[in-house]
Amino acid sequence: MGQTSSAIELRNVTKTFGSVVANKNICLDIRYGEVLALLGENGSGKTTLMNMLSGIYYPDGGQIYYRGEPVDIRSPKDAHALRIGMIHQHFKLVDLFTAAENIRLGMPGSAGKNVAAQIKEICDRYGFEIDPDQKVYNMNVSQKQTLEIVKVLCHGADVLILDEPTAVLTLQETQKLFRVIKAMKEDGKAIVIITHKLNEVLEVSDRVSILRRGEYIGTVETKDATELSLTEMMVGQKVDLNIDRPLVEKKKPLLEIRDLTIRDDEGNVAIDGVNFYIRGGEMLGVAGIAGCGQKELCEAIAGLRPIESGMMVHGDEDISRMSPKEISARGISMSFIPEDRLGMGLAPSLSITDNVLLKSYKESERHSPFVDRKRGREEANVIIDELGVITPSTETPVRRLSGGNVQKVLLGREIKTNPNVIVTAYPVRGLDINSSYLIYKILNEQKMSGVGILFIGEDLDVMMALCDKIMVLFHGKVMGIVNAATATKEQLGLMMTGSLDLTQIKDTESKKTGIAQDSNIKEETV
Repeated sequence: MGQTSSAIELRNVTKTFGSVVANKNICLDIRYGEVLALLGENGSGKTTLMNMLSGIYYPDGGQIYYRGEPVDIRSPKDAHALRIGMIHQHFKLVDLFTAAENIRLGMPGSAGKNVAAQIKEICDRYGFEIDPDQKVYNMNVSQKQTLEIVKVLCHGADVLILDEPTAVLTLQETQKLFRVIKAMKEDGKAIVIITHKLNEVLEVSDRVSILRRGEYIGTVETKDATELSLTEMMVGQKVDLNIDRPLVEKKKPLLEIRDLTIRDDEGNVAIDGVNFYIRGGEMLGVAGIAGCGQKELCEAIAGLRPIESGMMVHGDEDISRMSPKEISARGISMSFIPEDRLGMGLAPSLSITDNVLLKSYKESERHSPFVDRKRGREEANVIIDELGVITPSTETPVRRLSGGNVQKVLLGREIKTNPNVIVTAYPVRGLDINSSYLIYKILNEQKMSGVGILFIGEDLDVMMALCDKIMVLFHGKVMGIVNAATATKEQLGLMMTGSLDLTQIKDTESKKTGIAQDSNIKEETV
């Protein structure tokens, strides 16, 4: 292993935003040759603290030391000079530029001339795969993240801060990233990883520092920690990590998908002849490796993407070719909670009030030409109170909220419309334990009230504990629909990789496999 001396020390660092204290007297030690996990609930101040190291914010109090010497980091340029690089949760890349052009940005003229050689050297050293000439807009999420890491390494960083690096990665991509992180640690780099995924904390880190409501709680050796002990430090009390799956008397199907075929943005088949249904009081999980058609399926059900063939029946009406406006005008109560919270779900520059009004302002237009902002504020306050949204006021732009609070606003707004079908994609992605369990609780409450829920997730343990049935997609095709209570991760994994296709197995053969499959994948006769 490389060095183990301190790279950065924070002593009594404080940062406030108006009346909100984001960080209060934080003390932290970041060491070379080590991975430090920074853990805490949404809004606990983790990203704010690291933004002070990367030069985005300046501390209101306290002192930062670099290699034992006090330093002032007033801009990203200062952080760069101290060899500190941060890979943000929302990437800082120019989409129209190539990988090499993005890396060259901010480099001195002489250094920028040899950028291709630097990229090759770093890729060879750490096992990265990157095409210097590929445009960013043609990259997937994993490739963009790789580019961000290569960029800060090319800029000379030996202290790397990764903010929620696995939030949008598949299991395979996450394991690849961890191999790179371990290689950088062995090379003597100091690495800070911000994440909510406790299993990842235990796998990749050496020490764990915990923040709670902007205050430093403590640091523990990872080898001495468990998921339960870390959770209790985060929330300040004993917690129950069991997920409830209430049993509800199933009603007739609220939404039926029949022989549905959908194409993606490039014209390729994303969903291929899919059949399933969602009953009232039922939660149907959808599992699959990223890019297997989950996004296109959600958008088609919400009326945001055209379908090539097949039907989507809500109640007794075919909504296959209706726009969201047409669906709403017919009184069909469906809510779509997309995975892209700030890109598709909410308007980031607008306040909580205005985002709530985006869903309901037309109701006031029926009686008045003016938007009823008072009603919008009242609804926003109800969401804030009921879901525990941490915000200075209802007029705060949602882009200033933490990820968990953004998700609470989005989910609260959609539930206020009283839907009978909810389509939600990765609703707890990037959320802390408390926020995640609150979302599970809200979804279960909707299920118990007779709502049908389509739950697209990435954590198989959660899906097996929360959902009633799980449908597995592989390259847009249904590999099977199984009973979540009796399925295993191994069986689901085989289906996700296309190695096990239950739709090709007869009933007698499926019994031999021990998998409780839905009795009729095609559709249920009502």
